[in-house]
Amino acid sequence: QVQLVESGGGLVQAGGSLRLSCAASGIISSLNAMGWYRQAPGEQREFVAIITSGGKTNYVDSVKGRFTISRDNAKNTVYLQMHGLEPEDTAVYYCNAASWTHIDYWGQGTQVTVSS
Repeated sequence: QVQLVESGGGLVQAGGSLRLSCAASGIISSLNAMGWYRQAPGEQREFVAIITSGGKTNYVDSVKGRFTISRDNAKNTVYLQMHGLEPEDTAVYYCNAASWTHIDYWGQGTQVTVSS
């Protein structure tokens, strides 16, 4: 089992920055990729960014150049640095971890609100 705990959400003005953190505990060796998803009110959950155990990253087009995902394997933590935040980025952000056996784990979510 793996537990994920997110932190770092909050309220920020448009153009501001936030850094989300996701700390993993449990059977960490079972994890491959870790990433972030988000869900705005009335919308489906969407992919934001992912980083593999080897450090390869990928992003949804709408955040490229503004968001950066990184991973500290020593701390079992993944980060999402967000710059140039826009009201459209307002959502609950969820940390995701995928095991080598294709099991998905989710955090409880952290609210990000961007005011115009």
